[in-house]
Amino acid sequence: MIPFSVLDLVPILEGSGTTEALADAVRLARHAESLGLRRYWVAEHHNMPGIASAATAVIIGHIAGATRRIRVGAGGIMLPNHAPLVIAEQFGTLASLYPGRIDLGLGRAPGTDAQTARALRRDMSDVDRFPQEVDELRGYFDADAVRAPIRAVPALGAELPIWLLGSSVYSAELAALLGLPFAFAAHFSPDWLMPALAVYREHFSPSAANERPHAMVCVNVVVADSDEAARRLFTSHQQAFAQLRRGRPGKLPPPVEAMDRYWSPEERAMAEHAMRCSFVGSPASVEAQLTQFLQATRPDELMVHVLVHDQPARLHSLTLTAQLRDRLDRPAQ
Repeated sequence: MIPFSVLDLVPILEGSGTTEALADAVRLARHAESLGLRRYWVAEHHNMPGIASAATAVIIGHIAGATRRIRVGAGGIMLPNHAPLVIAEQFGTLASLYPGRIDLGLGRAPGTDAQTARALRRDMSDVDRFPQEVDELRGYFDADAVRAPIRAVPALGAELPIWLLGSSVYSAELAALLGLPFAFAAHFSPDWLMPALAVYREHFSPSAANERPHAMVCVNVVVADSDEAARRLFTSHQQAFAQLRRGRPGKLPPPVEAMDRYWSPEERAMAEHAMRCSFVGSPASVEAQLTQFLQATRPDELMVHVLVHDQPARLHSLTLTAQLRDRLDRPAQ
C-alpha cells in the first residue's frame, strides 16, 4: 500500500482566529493518525493573514505532543530564513522529545515577500548558499561531530530524516546528489513534476541513510459524497488562490455556489493551470483520477493538501481519501 500523508497550512478561517486554527490542526492530525496516515507536515509561511504556521517548530512540537504515533514534520522549513545552527537545535530538541517521529523538510524559497524576508534578518541572496547551508545543517546532526568547535548539542547523533522539498528541478538535483528523500510540491507547481522526478531518480546517489531514491508528491485532494459537494468545498481554495494572485491574501473564505462571478477568465485559467494536480469529486471520481496519476508518477508516498473551510467536511474528506488509499492497493479483479 502506498503511504498517504497530509500537509496542513493551518488555515485561519474567515470569522475565526489563530487559536481556533491551531485547535483545528490538532483535530486534523489526530484524525490523520486514526486513519493510519504516515505523516502530518506543516509549512513555514510568514506575513500571511490566513496561515497560522509561521512558528513551524513550535507547532510541530504541539502536534507531536497531542498525537502518539504519526510522524510530524516540516514541509518545510525555509532554510534561507534561518541560521542552520538554530534549526539543528530546534529539531534536535524535537527529535529528543519525540524519538522516531520527527521529519525535517527543507526548502530554499523564503516563504514570504522580500520586505518580510528582511524583517526576518536574512539577506535574500542567501538562497544561493542553500547547498552549503544544507551541508552545514546536516553536519550538526553528525554523531562524530562531538569535538567540533560549534555543536548543536540536542542534535548530535539524533535520528532525524532530512528531506529536500522542491517545486522545480533544482532541489531534485541536490537531493539526488546528497542521497536524500525528495518531496515535490505538485499542489501548486505541476509543470516541473515529471522533469523533477526523472532527474531525481536518474541521478540519485546512494547515501548512508538512503540506498534508493524516495520520492513523495503533494497534491490537492477534496473528496465529498458527490462531485457537486466536493466542487463546492474546493471553491474556498480557489478563492484563496485568486486573493493571493491579486496581492490581497486573507483568511480562508467559506465556499460559494459558483466561481464565475468571483474571478475573471484570466484568473480562472491561471488557477486551473497552477492547480491541475487537484483531485476533486466523489470517491469514485477521485479514485479514477488518482489511479491514473499514480500510474504516471509512481511516487513512493503521496501527500494530500486539503484546504477546506468547513472543518467537519475537511475531516470527512480525509476519511474518504484514506478509504481510497485502501482500495487503490487492492489488485485488479
